[in-house]
Amino acid sequence: MFGCMNVISNINGIPYLRTSSVSVGTDTVDFSLGFRRIPPVGYITINIADAIPTGTTGTLPVRFTLNGNTRNLTFFGGANVTAADLEGTGILTVFYDWYSGTLQVISLSPATA
Repeated sequence: MFGCMNVISNINGIPYLRTSSVSVGTDTVDFSLGFRRIPPVGYITINIADAIPTGTTGTLPVRFTLNGNTRNLTFFGGANVTAADLEGTGILTVFYDWYSGTLQVISLSPATA
């Protein structure tokens, strides 16, 4: 629609990013966030606009690619967020630290059996 512009979601300047695609491989589920100028450390609001396809193995770890840099999405403690944790579409709050490789979800609890 408007290319790769950043939308600021609040007065503090938290970037609001929308997924541009999702791909399922044999080892991971990858979401693309494209190329956008964001600070190397801070919070990001991610709109998952592309649902993980039905039938995808629920145990596959989820990764996000931003500016050519791919990171696993993790919970507090380092466990990977999996396809089963992200059924459907919605909004996530994430903490991103380019220097340490951290991409940690703030607004999601692990799926329970």
